[in-house]
Amino acid sequence: MLKIKKDDEVVVLTGRDKGRRGEVLRVMKDGRLLVGGINMVKKATRPDPNAGEQGGLISKEAPIQVSNVAIWNHEDSRADRVGFSVDDDGKKIRVFKSNGKAIEV
Repeated sequence: MLKIKKDDEVVVLTGRDKGRRGEVLRVMKDGRLLVGGINMVKKATRPDPNAGEQGGLISKEAPIQVSNVAIWNHEDSRADRVGFSVDDDGKKIRVFKSNGKAIEV
């Protein structure tokens, strides 16, 4: 089970976007994430008249390492670590390490 999943709200811990929050758009198998509005880069694209696309510079999200982000705890309004616990039904769930409460998606 992954500690950070798609649609989780995370905060950046290091780098030029330190302190900014965003929603996870995609989790890659190699331990990287795409976070909305974080680690934006400019990419030069060629025009494609068949598809009706204009050329020029476009801004898009670049992947960021999962170790450089932490999940956002809305109750405490701070970054938190993720742990695992077993609920009453015997199901494995993600919990916040600081207060032990379950993480809802």
